[in-house]
Amino acid sequence: MTIFNLGSINADHFYRLPHLPLPGETLAASTYDRGLGGKGANQSVAAARAGADVRHIGAIGADGRWMREELRADGVDCTHVAEGETASGHAIINVDADGENSIVIFGGANRAIPLTALEAALSDAEPGDYLLMQNETALQVEAVALARRKGVFVAYSAAPFEAEAVGAVLDKLDLLLLNAVEAAQLCAALNVELQALPVRAICVTHGAKGAVWHDLVAGTEYEQPAFKVEAVDTTAAGDTFTGYLVAGLADGLKPAQAMRLAAAASAVKVTRAGTAAAIPQRSEVDAFLTARA
Repeated sequence: MTIFNLGSINADHFYRLPHLPLPGETLAASTYDRGLGGKGANQSVAAARAGADVRHIGAIGADGRWMREELRADGVDCTHVAEGETASGHAIINVDADGENSIVIFGGANRAIPLTALEAALSDAEPGDYLLMQNETALQVEAVALARRKGVFVAYSAAPFEAEAVGAVLDKLDLLLLNAVEAAQLCAALNVELQALPVRAICVTHGAKGAVWHDLVAGTEYEQPAFKVEAVDTTAAGDTFTGYLVAGLADGLKPAQAMRLAAAASAVKVTRAGTAAAIPQRSEVDAFLTARA
């Protein structure tokens, strides 16, 4: 099965700090680095390293050609990554001594993805394929409509969270992915309980506590505890989880199996600094799980 990922592509600028800046505070960074990032690119890399066939749908400016090449080097099909006049997206990522982060994002070309690129990419989609999206690009509503007509499984990673953006596609999703804060915000915005949301399944991540899969059709839940590791950098941990989870589902794993795989991948990721480049290969995740069997 193919995963079509309508996703952001960002240049990540990393600054290591003693603590996250307070209002009005100026801090000197101890290190600086640049790398491929963006929730979309991170999730494409994670899914590809998990072994999935991934086709990325997105946009860059001329300044972002190096990012497209890095995606290709990971085996991600970038045929439908358009290049336009708008500058590529980028993120400023501050990481403190405990591995926690604070991120500022500039959308850039991610908000200017041409509809023609989306239509061309999904023209090859078939029933059983997957569409993965986040909230860092344009065209989510159009993508869902195209995917539903083709019988494609739709998974939406609703971050950065906006209740209006989620509400626009919610009843057409097969899987909604949220962290615990976002889930509470969505329920408050719609004035409903989680179990009453009009979606087939929801996966809620709880950071160091793990994640819970809510099957709203069957009325069941599955809890996957987080693996205990020493965290160095939590950046892209959620994207790693999402990419591996969707890759596992696309490979035919049951939700419980895919959740365990995703939790292991996320655990390995947080032991390393960085974003896309720090996402583990499937062989590393399998070795991690074997050691804890």
